[in-house]
Amino acid sequence: MRIVEDIEPRGTRHCETSTLGVLLRHQKLDLSEPMLFGLASGLSFVYWDSKRMDFPFLGGRVKPFELTRNLAANLGLDLRVQETTSPRTAWRNVVTAVDAGHPVGLQLDSFHLEHFTSKVHFGGHVVALYGYDDDRALLVDTDQQGGAVSTGLDSLAAARAERGPMTARHRSFTLHVPADAPSPWSRIVPAITACAEAFLHPPIANVGHRGIEKAGRLAPTWLDRAVDPARDLPQAALLMEKGGTGGALFRNLYRDFLAECAQRLDSAPLREGLRLYTEAATRWTRVAELIDLAGRTGEEKHLTEAAELLRGLSRLERDAMERLLRVA
Repeated sequence: MRIVEDIEPRGTRHCETSTLGVLLRHQKLDLSEPMLFGLASGLSFVYWDSKRMDFPFLGGRVKPFELTRNLAANLGLDLRVQETTSPRTAWRNVVTAVDAGHPVGLQLDSFHLEHFTSKVHFGGHVVALYGYDDDRALLVDTDQQGGAVSTGLDSLAAARAERGPMTARHRSFTLHVPADAPSPWSRIVPAITACAEAFLHPPIANVGHRGIEKAGRLAPTWLDRAVDPARDLPQAALLMEKGGTGGALFRNLYRDFLAECAQRLDSAPLREGLRLYTEAATRWTRVAELIDLAGRTGEEKHLTEAAELLRGLSRLERDAMERLLRVA
């Protein structure tokens, strides 16, 4: 078994920040999960629907791997990404990095991983790989999925080769912290304002505060829209609270990031943003509860209440981001 030394295989709540934490702790940069998420300007919202989907997707973060790219750019990290259509080359890329003493991040489809508790296709899943032998690979996944786990090389290859929404072509990556990298604390304000700017001025109506408002308009139709309401609505609610989001569709993580920032920065707009996102997190959890209730009871009144909350959340989060934009 080839194993990278000095790995702390600590799984956290979200897959991409769990992986980033493993890679950066190996480089002696230990940041909390909310700080990693916030420094990557990770918060967002997307309402995604198509005829091929059983139920609309409600997402609370930037698209897969954009979080990693954002963090590397903001902190001046050396991000080395490799992609290929060849499974053999893809595995050689991983082995070369591990043999050189570096843990590797992998983007793959979680459906094929042996340890994964929910057998659904998700091509934007990210894990850290830090060891291997002829049969198995050692991974770090979220704490919900077991933290330090292992999977067979065949299942890992299938997960990396899967094609579909949010997948990448055998993507692997490493992170290095240059000696002249800026202090993470000096990058708090740029990360906050970049996130606020993107949220306030989304390119399409499905994203940011406009996306939340759209979800509020359409929520009363979800019982009719779902293929199987008793299955699809509770599943959507579960993903919002338990699907690697840290709770409240990533709002808990962003609230905790702002709280950590407020301990370092004396800023009235920051404190106001923290207050508003504390309220937003509580409301999002209630929205998930109502979506779950609607699916279990078939009663539209729960979606009517969720719709009202969502419209209010659109205004609340827009107000919060306008304040956070003034942190600079």
